[in-house]
Amino acid sequence: MIRWLLFSSAALLAMAAMSRGQAAPAQAPGWDNAAAARYLESRLTWWRQWPKFERDHGTRCVSCHTSLPHVLAMPALRAQSGEHRQSIDEMAMFDDVVKRVYLWDAVQPFYPDQTRGVPKSAESRGVEAVLNALILATRDQASGHFGADTRQAFANMWGVQMKTGDQKGGFTWLNFRLEPFESTSASYWGATLAALAVARAPDGYAANPAIAPQIEALRAYLRSGIRGGSLYSRSLILWADSQLDDVLVPEQRTEILAELMASQRPDGGWNLPSLSTWQRIDGTSLPQESDGYATASVAVILRETGDPSTATALKRAQKWLATHQDKSGAVPAKSINKDRQPGTDAYLFMTDAATGLAGLAMQPKQP
Repeated sequence: MIRWLLFSSAALLAMAAMSRGQAAPAQAPGWDNAAAARYLESRLTWWRQWPKFERDHGTRCVSCHTSLPHVLAMPALRAQSGEHRQSIDEMAMFDDVVKRVYLWDAVQPFYPDQTRGVPKSAESRGVEAVLNALILATRDQASGHFGADTRQAFANMWGVQMKTGDQKGGFTWLNFRLEPFESTSASYWGATLAALAVARAPDGYAANPAIAPQIEALRAYLRSGIRGGSLYSRSLILWADSQLDDVLVPEQRTEILAELMASQRPDGGWNLPSLSTWQRIDGTSLPQESDGYATASVAVILRETGDPSTATALKRAQKWLATHQDKSGAVPAKSINKDRQPGTDAYLFMTDAATGLAGLAMQPKQP
């Protein structure tokens, strides 16, 4: 059985985690859905106006750190206020995705080999194919109808799924040595997103026998990350398992959950550097305090696994997120790659991701 989370109005808020029976936690007091939505909307507007990310055929690329958190969080945030209309920038983003899906063989990769070096074209195709499928499946989950453009997006995604080698079943992923989204280990982030896309696609897509071999190959690739993978990577695989059954066995789920629970800080948050062995490329010290991205990421995963033993930890994490939401609506988070300075283009990227995930983690579950 395929389950999935986070989107549309009630459909997204129900998410699939209810299947493991965790009681619905009350939303932590102090969290402002409207402010979080305004922040994410302002960041999507900024992203779409940033000349650096203009692409061919009059389109712009989508990103794991800014575009995707907006797509995942906004329906849930709007549902709490009774507002379901998409913004102009959001509609334009979906239009860009659909255009690139249909022009797949004509559009240039986000980062072509000719200007970025081999194998950036293949890496770009892997990232874009997965993001396009996830974004459109998320859109379709709201309507309950599997669109022709989404079907084509999945065809593009399966077309670039690796058929051999260490990445068999996964997807070649951008590696700019930038954690946690564009690096060697980020291929498990990409595989998790692919699992989420499959799980949320409506009209019984996940049960289609025609894609059963691709789904099983994806499961096998995700399983390969358990042995020797960082706690961060394994937490992502746990997330995928909560939506795409039979990735993990019960003992593996229990072990990962226990490690996540043990790594929760006394203040209720998590610290991203402590979940792996990352080092900053500029030689500066990594933050040691609890941070918005790690706390929001783990909170979403705990919410989706639905294990009753994590209910208290989840409530503590939600309280941390509510307490650390700033006046702009954002949940601040810092780069683990370098000591980025306020005002630089990339300064808010981790905050964008943290705020989107926090928006999901803070929503009450439907009975």
